[in-house]
Amino acid sequence: MHAVLARDRVITAEDRQRMLAGAAAWPNGRAICRPPGPAGSGWCAWSGSGYPRRKRTVVTWPGVAVADLFAAGASPADLVAARTQMALSLGWHIILACFGVGMPVLTVFAEWRGYRTGEEAYVRLARRWAKVMGVLFAVGAVSGTILTFEMGLLWPALMATYGQVFGLPFALEGFAFFIEAIFLGIYLYSWDRLPPRLHVITGLPVCIAGVASAFFVVAANAWMNAPRGFDLVGGRVTNVHPWRGMFNPATPLQTAHMILAAFMVAGFGIASVYAVGMLRGRRDRYHRVGFLLPFVVAAAVAPFQVLVGDTLARHLATAQPAKLAGIEGLNQTGSHVPLSVGGVYIDGQMRYAVRIPDALSLLVGYRPSTVVQGLDVVPPGDRPPINPVHLSFQAMVAIGFALILLGVWLALAWWRRRDLPRTKWFLRFSALSGIASVVALETGWVTTEVGRQPWVVWHHQRTADAVNPAPGLWGGLIAVVAVYLIMTVAVVYVLNRLRSQRVTAPQEGWAEEYVP
Repeated sequence: MHAVLARDRVITAEDRQRMLAGAAAWPNGRAICRPPGPAGSGWCAWSGSGYPRRKRTVVTWPGVAVADLFAAGASPADLVAARTQMALSLGWHIILACFGVGMPVLTVFAEWRGYRTGEEAYVRLARRWAKVMGVLFAVGAVSGTILTFEMGLLWPALMATYGQVFGLPFALEGFAFFIEAIFLGIYLYSWDRLPPRLHVITGLPVCIAGVASAFFVVAANAWMNAPRGFDLVGGRVTNVHPWRGMFNPATPLQTAHMILAAFMVAGFGIASVYAVGMLRGRRDRYHRVGFLLPFVVAAAVAPFQVLVGDTLARHLATAQPAKLAGIEGLNQTGSHVPLSVGGVYIDGQMRYAVRIPDALSLLVGYRPSTVVQGLDVVPPGDRPPINPVHLSFQAMVAIGFALILLGVWLALAWWRRRDLPRTKWFLRFSALSGIASVVALETGWVTTEVGRQPWVVWHHQRTADAVNPAPGLWGGLIAVVAVYLIMTVAVVYVLNRLRSQRVTAPQEGWAEEYVP
C-alpha cells in the first residue's frame, strides 16, 4: 500500500483511515511512524498482539508535520501510562524544587543574621540547612533529568510540533541550573575557607538561580495554558516568537503562584521539623530560631498567595472558562452565580455543597450580575473531569486558609507576650503544617493540569494526540516507580543520618553521632 498526502495540508481522519486500511485485519494494531528522509517519504509499521507479522505502509507526506502521524497509533493504555508516569515524576520532583527555591534564601539569611548578631544558633542552623540543601539538590538533579527525558519520550508529538515555540524557557532553565550547581558547590565547600561576608555573597547566586529555575519551568507550563508566539497555518506552526511564547498572559500569575508556594512549602516544612523537636521538650534557642525563622517567612507569604490565587482564578474566567467551570462544578452559564464550598459532582449536579449566594459572580467580576460561563457551552469531549479538579481546588484553598490562621495565631501571641502561644496545640498544628503545605501544593497542580484536560496545549493539541504510540509504556512506568521508591528511601535515610549528626561545616565528612 502506498499513500500520498497533499503538501501543506493537515492530515485528516480520512487520511488516517487510508493509512490504517492496511492494518484493518488487526484491530489492536499500533502505528509506529518513521520521520521522512531527504526524499520526503517514510513509513508506518503496524504492530501489536494477535497477528503474525508487521505490515508496513509507505507514506509520503511532503511538507506535512510528522507529529500528526503519531496520533494515529495512540491507545488509551498508552495515554494512562504516560500521564501516570508524568504525574508521578512531577509530583515527586516539585517537592524538591520547592525546597530548592526557598531553602537557599532561608539558609543564606540565617548565616548572614548569625554573623551580623554574633548569635551561634543562626550559624548552626545555616550549616545544617546547607547540608540538607546539598542532598536535596543532588536528588532533585536526578528527578529533573528524568523529567527532561520524559518530555521527549512520552510526548513526542508535543515536542515535535511546538518545541520550537516553548523550548526557550527550558533552555534558560538549563543555564539557571548550572549557575545554581556551580555556586552551590562553592557555597558548600568554602565554609571556614572564605571570609564570612564573601561566603554569604557566594550563596546569593544560588538563591537567584533557584527562583529563576522555577520561573522558567512554570513559564513553559503557563504557555500550555495560554499558547502564544506562533501562527498555525494549514496545521503547521509558523512565525514563531519564543519570547512572546514565554511571556504569555498566564506567565506572571502562574510563576508568582508557584514561587510563593515554594516558600510556603520550604518554610512550613522546615518549621514542622523543629515543632516536633519542641514538642519533645527541646526548647533551647537553637530549636526556637529553627522554628520561628522559616515559619514566619511562610506565614508572611501565605496571605499574598491567596491574593495571587484569587487573581489567577479571575484570569481563568476569560482565558480558560471551561477549567473554572470544572473547578466550581458549574453546569449552567448565568449571572448571580453562587460559590460552592465542598460538595461532590454527581449525575451532572454539584451536591452536598454549601452555596454562598452571588459569591462566584462577585469574585469574577466584582458585581453580582457578572456572567460566568458554565459547562453547558463546552462540548462534552472538551470538559475536564469535574470531581478531581473540584475536590483538589477545595483542598488547596482550605489548607491555604488554615495556614493563614496558624500564622495569625502566632502573630497575636507575639503581639501580646512576645512569645509563642503557650498551648501545645499550636506546636501540634505547626508540626502538621509541612505536610499540609505539600498537600496544598500537589492539589494545586492537580487543579492546574487536570483542569486543562483534554488539552495538552489549550485548544490546539489534545493530550491523547501528543502521547507516544510506541508499545511498552507501562514497563517504563513500573521502572520509574521503582526508581522513585529507591530515591525516597535513600533521601529519608540520609536526612535521618544528618539529623543525628553534630553540626559541622558542610564540606566536612560524617561526624560522630550525637543527639542535639
